[in-house]
Amino acid sequence: MGRRARTLFVLLSGALALTACKRHTPTEDDLEIDAALQHDACEGLGCFIVDCASKGLPPTSVSGTVYAPNGTLPLYGVNVYIPVSDPGPLPAGALCDKCSNGLQGGAYTQTATDETGHFTLKDVPATTDVPLVIQVGKWRRQIKLPNIAACQDVPLAITETTLPKSRAEGDLPKIAITTGGADALECLVRKLGIADSEFTTDTAATPGAVNLFNGNGASTFVASWAGGAGPFNNATTLWSTVDKLKQYDIAFFSCEGAQFPETKPQAALNAVKEYADLGGRIFMSHWHNIWLEGATQVTTDTFVQAPAVWPSIGEFNMAAEQPDTTQLTLVDEVSNPKGMQFASWLQNVGASTIRDQIQVNEPRYVVQSIDNTKAERWVYVDPLQSTPAGRTGIQDFLFTTPNEAPATDRCGKVVFSDMHVSSGSTSPAGSAFPSGCSMTPLSAQEKALAFIFFDISSCVGPIQ
Repeated sequence: MGRRARTLFVLLSGALALTACKRHTPTEDDLEIDAALQHDACEGLGCFIVDCASKGLPPTSVSGTVYAPNGTLPLYGVNVYIPVSDPGPLPAGALCDKCSNGLQGGAYTQTATDETGHFTLKDVPATTDVPLVIQVGKWRRQIKLPNIAACQDVPLAITETTLPKSRAEGDLPKIAITTGGADALECLVRKLGIADSEFTTDTAATPGAVNLFNGNGASTFVASWAGGAGPFNNATTLWSTVDKLKQYDIAFFSCEGAQFPETKPQAALNAVKEYADLGGRIFMSHWHNIWLEGATQVTTDTFVQAPAVWPSIGEFNMAAEQPDTTQLTLVDEVSNPKGMQFASWLQNVGASTIRDQIQVNEPRYVVQSIDNTKAERWVYVDPLQSTPAGRTGIQDFLFTTPNEAPATDRCGKVVFSDMHVSSGSTSPAGSAFPSGCSMTPLSAQEKALAFIFFDISSCVGPIQ
């Protein structure tokens, strides 16, 4: 009998003996025997996945809570997995990111964070230097787990499970933000923890992950800014061509205080839709409804333009009054496929003291309704419960693109929000970023916007 045959004979004999011993508690030696028995039928890290359940033991697992880059806001729906092969670099620019494409590098085992941001990843290989990937869209942190003991749980530290603040810590999506005198989305993104060094102009010598453009708001950086210096390029240089837009994974359009149709000609409307259709993500605030319904004031002095397809998604009322300082808004748990998770998450992070309810500052009522077959309603105002009574409108909705294509063929996401950042953050025209940004703790509506912000980064369709 050869040495290999003798080794297998000894291992098989040991395994049979263990099986026959009803009250035997498996030891590390037993687990090594199992691994050896499976070795010929496995490859790589898969050879170290131990069947703990057959031994009456808990699974080999790692657990933790995934946070936004600020290290304090737990996140829902973030993928956590052990890759089969090196995931490699993320592709640059907007792309068709369907959940059906699977996880980059494949996965031996995978899970996603729950409504508390927590995860438990089971059936982890019991060995050393195990790679772990934490990812949502192009937010990605990769770490090595130095030593995983079989049939035990290894809790991970917050420093290991927080999404990267900078490219030195991992991968970030490429983000474009246009400033606006009536909203300050750039302040929210900063408050979520992205490092100051990542905020630059698009033409900086070393552009950061977040590029700012002047859209009638802040137009330059404060002196000695960590990320860069100089004035922002005009927002029209971003949205005028799809070639510019598709350099970015996500584009944020902060409310400018009016539609300003002269800066958004038909060619720009076409480019923005094309960008979303090929896989781009767009988050637009309030008066940026022009991208959805087109210019609404028609006189001899203004342009007449509208995008294709998108005007049929919602009904807008440009003349709707907006006199209220606060408003009771509701989460749609019925028609929104993530509504239940969203509502639970809002309670867990303290944004809702009563389930489904969010108190919103500076509410707007431009969106009156949406076609639920074409879009998802996230937050809305019910005239029977509004304060004052009789108000109606949708604060946030999302649709996937190309919206005219079957759901299985869609690649991008668009969010429209009548919910401003608020919380003291402003972006006055001509001001210097981040002088108008408040760094107070996230408000209820900022938390709601943050959930949508990370959701828009995620893949399109159900997670595979």
